[in-house]
Amino acid sequence: MGEKDRMDELERRLRAKIPGQDTGIEVRKSICAICDPTTQCGLDLSVRDGRIIKVEGSQENPHNAGTLCSKGAATRQYVYHEDRLRTPLKRIGPRGSGEFAAISWDEALDTVVANLRRLGAESGPESVVFYVGYPKQPRPFVQRLALQFGSPNFCTESSTCFTATAMAFKLVYGQMAGPDLARARCLLVWSANPFYSNTTAARHLFDAIDRGMKLIAVDPRLTPLASRADIHLQLKPGTDGALALGMAHVIIAEDLYDREFVAAHTHGFAEFRDYVAGFDPARAAQITGVPAEKIRAAARLYATAKPAALMPSAAPVGHNTNGVQNYRAVFSLIGLTGNFDVSGGNMVAPFSWLEISGAGFTTRQHEFEMPKGWADLPPRVGAARFPVWAELVDQAQAMDLPRQIRSADPYPLRGLMAFGLNHRMFPGSAGFLEAIRDLEFICDVDLFATDSARYADIVLPACSSVERSELRCYPEKYVALSQPAIAPLGESRSDTDIVFELARRLELDDPLLNPSPGGVVEPDAAFEAAMDWILEPSGMTVAQLKQHPGGMPVADPLPNPERKYRAAGFPTPTGKMEFASSLLAKHGAVLTIDALPTYRPPRHSLEASPGLAADYPFILNTGSRLPMFVHSRTYRLAWTRSLRPRPAADLNPADAARLGIRHGDEIELATPSGAIRVLANLTELGQPGVVHMYHGHAEADVNLLFDPDYLDPISGFPGFKALLCSVRRVERPPLEEGPRDADLARASGEADR
Repeated sequence: MGEKDRMDELERRLRAKIPGQDTGIEVRKSICAICDPTTQCGLDLSVRDGRIIKVEGSQENPHNAGTLCSKGAATRQYVYHEDRLRTPLKRIGPRGSGEFAAISWDEALDTVVANLRRLGAESGPESVVFYVGYPKQPRPFVQRLALQFGSPNFCTESSTCFTATAMAFKLVYGQMAGPDLARARCLLVWSANPFYSNTTAARHLFDAIDRGMKLIAVDPRLTPLASRADIHLQLKPGTDGALALGMAHVIIAEDLYDREFVAAHTHGFAEFRDYVAGFDPARAAQITGVPAEKIRAAARLYATAKPAALMPSAAPVGHNTNGVQNYRAVFSLIGLTGNFDVSGGNMVAPFSWLEISGAGFTTRQHEFEMPKGWADLPPRVGAARFPVWAELVDQAQAMDLPRQIRSADPYPLRGLMAFGLNHRMFPGSAGFLEAIRDLEFICDVDLFATDSARYADIVLPACSSVERSELRCYPEKYVALSQPAIAPLGESRSDTDIVFELARRLELDDPLLNPSPGGVVEPDAAFEAAMDWILEPSGMTVAQLKQHPGGMPVADPLPNPERKYRAAGFPTPTGKMEFASSLLAKHGAVLTIDALPTYRPPRHSLEASPGLAADYPFILNTGSRLPMFVHSRTYRLAWTRSLRPRPAADLNPADAARLGIRHGDEIELATPSGAIRVLANLTELGQPGVVHMYHGHAEADVNLLFDPDYLDPISGFPGFKALLCSVRRVERPPLEEGPRDADLARASGEADR
């Protein structure tokens, strides 16, 4: 082969991005953390000259088996986006102005530590709030930092996500129990849409359907999963509890329940039976809009096609003003039918790391993140207002932050140390910004120059998952300790590196956060030492995991026998499954809630507030996933944003025709709290009378339409899934493209295009 041929062949291989010594392209293993935490897909990253040039799913990772969703496919756009923060920044203009100057890490960290010390000395460590947004990876480390600093106020975006589901499970069974999909003969999916939110699970669902598993889907929308269901229960948003009670009525009335389990292992069944007697299918149909015969058919199928599993969702049912009670009614169906902790039903498995159960090993995560007990600390934010949350959740409830900042009750809040702050996750999001504007000091750690970061005094640049090391585990009995595939962009650092450096500079007396007081320890060494301590019960070590950069099967995974409650009972106050909750009975008088999973319509609904419904006749349902977005994280990416460039609300064509609205028209959504303007997306996937609006848009922030106190009294979760609104066509020029705030990014350094 001549020189020209060799050069042409090399050029061809370079264009094809083929790894090899001649092309200088190396495939490095990593994980995608754009979605979090249950979908950490393995990545094969082709790297040349220190830069990612191609992204593929990793075949060896059993969780995604080489597949990637639209978000993961856009990893390069995510990592190299021009809005990435590259250097620490100091605010030099008014708060919220976006006027920042680049500074060194030493100056930035010295400023943070000086303010944390000052506020702690003047008002107590509890005056500082430690907050972690969507990234799950740094949570145990930030929680330990907060508690060792002396602040009980560690809170996360789980104040609006997943935790209400966990609370409902704990109130009924004292523990979580996940669906055993591989062995289920019937699956009841309650308001989950994995084709948009968890594509790895969707593959397994199709496999199960193909082998004959029956599927019941509960969802207000005609989702891809619902289209494959044997029975689709298309209920009105916020009526889940009534539907579950209607199914329980059929199961009990037709003697389809597990008498042996109920007699030996439950508390409060007689009261529950009497209550559900009032929810015959006709009444449940009137409340939910689901035909009575469909309710009967679903109840019979779930109760008789044993074993049957129930797959819940992270948040939709909990995002209601009666959310926890609604989900308690749903989860009661598991025990009622004898499908709790049995093969093919809902199995209890210990958590391994970052909310993943069933991976086959245990860790010291809880001991690591809880170095002190709550009794040894001042009361957490939200503890008095949401006492059930305080008993079940080892975090402060962030939804109470605006109130306490304004009132200083029971003590003043003066500082905020945030990792991934997003004010748009709060109901009444503008009010949250107004509240934190009054704080004396704010530090925000983030990948991007966000609107929320504009309100910080110090902004620290974080790196992405492909630029750091982190532990991930999978229900396929697989574990991975990823290693950096590329160097951190600019001067960005991992969140955990920042935590360890703050602990060192604060001189905390904690060998796991500050292993060398007065000295300097390489961040990787401190992180790895802490991970070795956390992993000790598993028998695995960091050194062992680093030998398998793409991950490895868990050696000798822990056995998981059925019906563990027969020997150990349930971790509830009565030691039994509780149809009537002992914990809710204790707090019922103060919170005006019931021990039984009683149904109450959404606070703003035709049933509960008919006067309001006269002016706001539509049900507003927010937050339903779109396949290319995960909250607001991928709005800025060209590929994903191109699939829906402008904010749009899904409107049923029948409603649109009545209002004179055409597809693509500009419409106004209004509630008593405000109004936004978006495009009309006409679709029959939603029911007449219901408007579905995705969240987090800077141009049209739907959370502005919610009152900050529109919350579930048990969990504190906002009622994002059921609010009343009005819809009208707007006569004005088309919406302009949404703004992009790049001033912080420019202050942080030129983008790597």
